[in-house]
Amino acid sequence: MEIVDRYRRLRANGVLGLNRRNAEFQLVHNRRKYYPLVDDKLQSKRLAIQAGIAVPTLYGAIEYPHQVRTFDAIVAGHADFVVKPAQGSGGDGILVVVGREEGRDAAAYRLADGTAITPDEMHFHVNNILAGTFSLGGQPDKALIERRIRFDPLFKDIAFQGVPDIRIIVFFGVPVMAMTRLPTRESAGKANLHQGAIGAGIDLTTGRTLNAVWHDRIITNHPDTGVPVSGVQIPHWDVLLRHAARSYELTHLGYQGIDMVLDSEEGPVMLELNARPGLSIQIANGEGLGLRLDRVSTELRDAPETLADADARVRFAKDNFAPQPVAVPQG
Repeated sequence: MEIVDRYRRLRANGVLGLNRRNAEFQLVHNRRKYYPLVDDKLQSKRLAIQAGIAVPTLYGAIEYPHQVRTFDAIVAGHADFVVKPAQGSGGDGILVVVGREEGRDAAAYRLADGTAITPDEMHFHVNNILAGTFSLGGQPDKALIERRIRFDPLFKDIAFQGVPDIRIIVFFGVPVMAMTRLPTRESAGKANLHQGAIGAGIDLTTGRTLNAVWHDRIITNHPDTGVPVSGVQIPHWDVLLRHAARSYELTHLGYQGIDMVLDSEEGPVMLELNARPGLSIQIANGEGLGLRLDRVSTELRDAPETLADADARVRFAKDNFAPQPVAVPQG
C-alpha cells in the first residue's frame, strides 16, 4: 500500500517515470523512421548546419578500417581535437585530445584526463569505434574527428577538466525543462550523470541555475571546487532556447533532448540530439516533467496556432514553465 501511495504522489506531482515516458511520449510521438537523424551524430551535424545552427567543426570522418591509416593526416596541424563514435551514447568512446605528450614519442596524444596514448593505441581505438564497440545496439559505426570545444570561462570553477553542456527537453518544439551537466573529478571530465557528473536545473524563464543533483543527492556546491553551482546565469539563454525550439523542424521527433555547449569563441554550439533523454533532469529541477508535457499537449489540442513557430514556442515556455518546486522522493 505504501508503494501505491508513493506512486500516486509522484504522479500527482507530475513526476515522469520510465514506463510513462516510453508509452505516452517517446513511442507515440517519435516515429521510428526519424531515429537515424539523431542516433547518427554525422546526420545531426549536417541537419544543424543546414538550419544555420553552429556545430563543432568536423576535421574528418573515418567509415572503413582501411581509412584508419588516414587518421594522422586528418589531425595534422591540430594540436587538440575530439574523437567520437557517430552512434555512441552516454559519452562512451569519446577521447578528448588536448595536446602532444612531452618527453615521449612526439606523436603521442595527451588526453584531457592527463593520460597519454600512442598513435597505435589511437588507431586501435578508432578501429573499435568502427566495429561498433560504443554504438547503440553494437552496430558498425563511424569515427568523427572534431574541433575541441573551449568552454565559456563562466564555467571554469564549476566544471572539472571537461566541457559542461546544457540539455533541454523539447516537446513538439516547446522547451519544457533544462539543466546543465557539470564534469567532476569522478566523471573524468565528462558531462555524463551516470559517470559522476553534476546536473544543475535551469529556470527556463531566466536561464539561471537552480539546485543540483549528484548521484541522486541534492547539492548546492561543486564537490571538487566548493564553488556554488546554483544562481549561475547561463549566457546566450534566449539563443539556446530558440535552437531547442527549432530542433523539432530538424528531426520531426515530438519528444527529444538537445545537448548544447557554450564555446568561448563561437557561443552556443549544438553537440547532439537525443530521442531517449533520461529523467534525472527532474531531480535537478526539483519538479516533474509530466505536468509540463500535459500543458503542451493541451495547448496543441486547444490552440495549436500559438505554437506555430520557434519564437512562439519559446514565449510559451517562458510564460508557462517558471519553477514550481515539489518534493521529488529519492530512491
